[in-house]
Amino acid sequence: MDTHSLLAVSPIDGRYASKTESLGAYFSEFALIRYRVRVEIEYFIALCELPLPQLKDIDKSKYQAMRSIYLDLTPEQAMEVKEIEKTTNHDVKAEEGVSRIHICRCGQLASWRTRESSIA
Repeated sequence: MDTHSLLAVSPIDGRYASKTESLGAYFSEFALIRYRVRVEIEYFIALCELPLPQLKDIDKSKYQAMRSIYLDLTPEQAMEVKEIEKTTNHDVKAEEGVSRIHICRCGQLASWRTRESSIA
């Protein structure tokens, strides 16, 4: 038995790690962040489709760019969530903040544009 298996949190990431490695795409911290960002983006798009008067100027042609935020999310971008979470002490609020930042970078919500430091 190797040391890694002895220090694992459970047999799943210890002795069975080679058999469960592919599950990381669905059950890892990164996957959780990606799915939560997806919910934020899809919820925002759904609100745009209602339509809400406050969101009437959102360009529907930017929806795919907004979806690429979660479809192309990298571990480095997910780390942005963890950095914001250090300030907010709230993971969902941090994910909302990262979604907001990236939506602004898509050229949407100019009036909602904010610096990362003001999310908290």
